Parts: sequence; structure tokens; C-alpha cells
Amino acid sequence: MREDEKVILAIRVRGIARVRPQIEDTLDKLLLGRVHQARIIKTTPSMQGMITKAKDFITWGVPSEEVIEKLLTKRGRVPGNAHLTDAYVKKNSSHSSVKALAKAIASGKASVTDVEGLKPVFRLTPPTKGFRGTKYLPIGMGGITGDRGEGISELALRMI
Repeated sequence: MREDEKVILAIRVRGIARVRPQIEDTLDKLLLGRVHQARIIKTTPSMQGMITKAKDFITWGVPSEEVIEKLLTKRGRVPGNAHLTDAYVKKNSSHSSVKALAKAIASGKASVTDVEGLKPVFRLTPPTKGFRGTKYLPIGMGGITGDRGEGISELALRMI
């Protein structure tokens, strides 16, 4: 992994009302078509450009290894809408368990697509006790969209 690449968790927090077609297309390319969908992304320059373009509809940050593991075990889905298990990971990838996969993803050595059949999008619930901020403003102005940094882990835990 290069220096400028890192693993981020992107969550869509706003719906489709008043979305320009170009931004809607970008959100579809990011596989964030609906509200409360999340995706673990390696930030290549092209992905970073798409995230910047869709910044008013998503929130993102660097998740902890524990959050990635919990996201995979609780919200990871395989064909037939079954939960992701250690046995499935061992059979369909080079990793021995979900914990080993989460550690590899957090360090940037693996991705969700390394497990054959694992869906790349995680469906989350609305956060417990709601979002803390105005829906239409960025994080720096008291809103919910934009780069949260390490704070994405806290939000993700409330949504898992």
C-alpha cells in the first residue's frame, strides 16, 4: 500500500432528494445507493476524487480494527443473505478467520473483495440516539457529512 492510500469507512447519510445526476452517478459508482449503506474503501486518487465529489451526502473516516471486525461479523452478507462466518472466510479466501481478515483490511493488505461472494456493501441501521448535528452541514460546522477521521468508529458502532 502506498503512503497516500489508506482504508476508510464511507457511510451514506443523506437521501436522494435534490441530488444532482452527476453526484447520484458518483454515489452509485461508490456503491452507496441508499441511506445508511456503508463500504470499506481503499483511497486511491480516483476514489478520493469520488469521495470529495459526494462529500455532502456521505461521511467517512479511518475505522479501527475492532469496528471492521464487528462490521464483518454482524453486517457482512454472503450469497443467500447469510451472515459471514469464520468457516466461510476460511473456505473462500486465504484468511483463517473473520478476525484475521479484519486485521488485514485495517492494515491495507486485503480488501472485502478478497472473500469470494462477500457483498461489498454493508446495510446499517439508523444510529442509536440519532445523528448529532445538522443533516445539511459538514462536520466542522456542526453537521454530519464529511471527514470524521477517527470519529467514524463511534458512529459505526451506533449503526451496527
